[in-house]
Formats: sequence, structure tokens, C-alpha cells
Amino acid sequence: MARSTFEGPILSGDNRFGALRDVGYARLTQFAGLDFSNTTSGTANYSGASGQFVVSNSIPNLNGNVYTPSSTVYPPVVATPTADSATAIYRGVVFYMPINSHITAIDFDIATFPTISSGTLTSVQLLVGNQFNGAQYAQTSALTSGTGRQTVSYSGTQLANCQATSSDITNNQQPALLSQVVCTLAVVGTTMTTLATGKFYITVSYTQADGQIGSTTAYPYGNFD
Repeated sequence: MARSTFEGPILSGDNRFGALRDVGYARLTQFAGLDFSNTTSGTANYSGASGQFVVSNSIPNLNGNVYTPSSTVYPPVVATPTADSATAIYRGVVFYMPINSHITAIDFDIATFPTISSGTLTSVQLLVGNQFNGAQYAQTSALTSGTGRQTVSYSGTQLANCQATSSDITNNQQPALLSQVVCTLAVVGTTMTTLATGKFYITVSYTQADGQIGSTTAYPYGNFD
């Protein structure tokens, strides 16, 4: 099967004009699997390292940059996740997407609950924001056990933020601005050493905004020409 990419939102429908216009946005997804036992970059479900998150857009996971959010600073400033300590270990993935994207769902699945080589693991929590350890978009509770699909919660403010992702990364090509959605896994405990096991799957679903919509007489209500 051939693959193709293109710039712009994906619109679909069979009635483009009139009061019964039924054109809508197609739902997009980005996905990453993280296996704490895999520390080899470029292999399936690579999970990063101390101070190092991953990006899945090269498939399989590679080391990725989390940036300090800014719509004006160029080049963008790389932010380093907090290094591992005896009380907190951070792993995660960053998804880059078009600005003003509408986040429709975040799925967080645990195939294997994490363990550590020594010490005591208290909980793991998923935080979803536009920066390391941020929860601008959503979060789970602090989970102490269990597998399967977890409940991702949204406050009123978080839901409002999900309607249009922020301008976080300046770019030297078009589009000039990008959003980043950073999924941070915060592992909390006492006298912890290295991560031993733990397997997670994270899916972010969204629709891309159409910057050409202007009025009832302008694209996409009619032809764009």
C-alpha cells in the first residue's frame, strides 16, 4: 500500500454546499508504546532514559526533543526532563502536531504495571501538557497497580485547552509554528534505582483546524480557487 502525506486538515463528506452540508473533519491519531525494559534507541517501544524522552514520528521510537513552549523564540529552546532520582523517575513521549488542533481523546493503556530493580515504587501517573511534567490538557490519578485502559481526566480548564493546542515550537519552514503534546509518565517512590519492567501504550487523537474557514461564502463552503 502506498503512503502519502499532505499539508492541511482532512475534510470528508458528500454534500459540500447548502443548508444540509455534511462535511466534517477526519480524526487523526499519533501513537507510541513505551517498554521500560527497552533502553535501545531505534528499537520497538524504546522508552528513553534519564532526562531523555522519546518521539515516535520516526517509528520505531528515537530520542526526541521537548521544547520550552514559545511562539516567538527561534531557534526553539530544548528543555531537559528532570533526571532520575531515588524518589521520582520520569519517562515520556512528545508528539508534534499542527497548532490549534482539537484534542478529542487520550487513551492510556497499561500492559504491564512498572517495577523497579530495588526500592519501593509508590505510584505512576500520566500527565499530558505542552511541556515536561505539564498537565495543561489532561491527567490520570496516581495509579498504584493494575493493567488495561486507564481513566484519563479533564478539568474544565483542560477541556478548554484541548479545543485548540497552543503554539509551542518555532520552525524554520512552513508551517512556522507547531504544537507539542508531551505525555509524561511520573514514577514516584522511595530509594528507587533503575526501572525494571513496565509497558504502556499512549494514543492522542485530534482533528486539525482549517485555517481557511472565513464565512458562509468562503472556502470550504465553496470551491477553493
